[in-house]
This record gives sequence, structure tokens and C-alpha cells, in this order.
Amino acid sequence: MSDTLVAGTAGNAGASMVEEPLDLVRLSLDERIYVKLRGDRELRGRLHAYDQHLNMVLGDVEETITIVEVNEQTNTQSVHTVNRKVPMLFVRGDGVIL
Repeated sequence: MSDTLVAGTAGNAGASMVEEPLDLVRLSLDERIYVKLRGDRELRGRLHAYDQHLNMVLGDVEETITIVEVNEQTNTQSVHTVNRKVPMLFVRGDGVIL
């Protein structure tokens, strides 16, 4: 695969063979996907394009950030989540975990 992004098109059902891991990503073009990122971030959005580095272009994205705060005096944890919606987002592949 070259260094260009692979863009999705409606009707890519004809090529459904899975021969390598990125084929699973190819089959998800124009579908809503879940992406887990470093730093306790999660994304849900429609996959528009990707490349071999797993850089992705997502549309209609819902981002969830989980923040864990530790009170050192009482040794307790509090967990907060922050949500935001983004119409279009470029995701750098080196931050992708799942």
C-alpha cells in the first residue's frame, strides 16, 4: 500500500476477502467504528479514509475522555468523563491502540 489515504465509497461489498489486518479496516469504510486511543480517549465515528499507518479521517465523531484524579491525602480516586462531538476529525495512527 502506498502513502496515500484510502477513501471509502458506497458499495464496497464486492471486495470482502480478508488477507491481512488492514483488510478489516478496509471493510469498515463508510461504517461507524470504535477507536481506542492513548491517554484514555475513545472515538466513535464514521470511517471516511485511512492509510497503512492507521491515520484515519472520521466524520460525525463522538469523543470520550476519561480523567482519573487521585487524592493523595485520602488515597481515593474520582473518575470523570468529558464528551464532545466533532463533525470531522483526523486521527494520527500512532495514537491508536484498538
